[in-house]
Amino acid sequence: MERMLEIELKARVNDLATVRDRLSSLHAEREGRVLERDLYLNAPHRDFGITDEALRIRHAGERCTVTYKGQKKQGFHLKARDEFNCGVESADVMARIFFSLGFTPVAEVTKWREYYRFRDATVCLDEVEGLGEFVEIELNNPAGVERPSEHVMALGEEIGVTGEPILSSYLELLLERKRDLQA
Repeated sequence: MERMLEIELKARVNDLATVRDRLSSLHAEREGRVLERDLYLNAPHRDFGITDEALRIRHAGERCTVTYKGQKKQGFHLKARDEFNCGVESADVMARIFFSLGFTPVAEVTKWREYYRFRDATVCLDEVEGLGEFVEIELNNPAGVERPSEHVMALGEEIGVTGEPILSSYLELLLERKRDLQA
C-alpha cells in the first residue's frame, strides 16, 4: 500500500495540443496514454459525499488500483488530501467484494489520460468523458518542496496552464453536471 499527500493543480484547458507541444519543447518525458475507468463507491456506514472522502476502483490498461482519499486539507491554495493506493489483481472482483460488504456505486468516471514526467511532478493531460479537457499537475514528493502549492502553480505557468485551480474532483464535477441537467 502506498500513502502520500496528494497536492495537485487541476485546470480546464481549451486545447490539450498546446500544452502537449509546450511539454515537448521543455523536454518533458512522455510516459504513455491510457484509458482509465474509475468506479466510485459510497460506504454503508457513512456518506462520503458528506464527509468529503472518496473510495475508487481504477482500471487503467492492465493495472487495477483501489484508492481511498481523505478529506481535503485546509491551508493549501490547491487540492490537497491524504491518499492511500493499493494494487489489486482484478477490478471486477474488488467491486464484487465491496458490493458484498454493502458499498454502493456512485458513478463511473472515464477518461483518456496522457502521462508526462516534468521536473519533480507528474503532468496528466485528461480528456474526461462528459466534462472536457483538463490538465493535472501533481508533485511526486511534496514533502521535499518548501512551498508545494506555489511550486505546482509555477510549474503550471511554465507549461502554459493558468487560471483559477479547480478544487473539485472529476466525480464532483460529473455529479454537479448531472444535477444541472436534471434541473
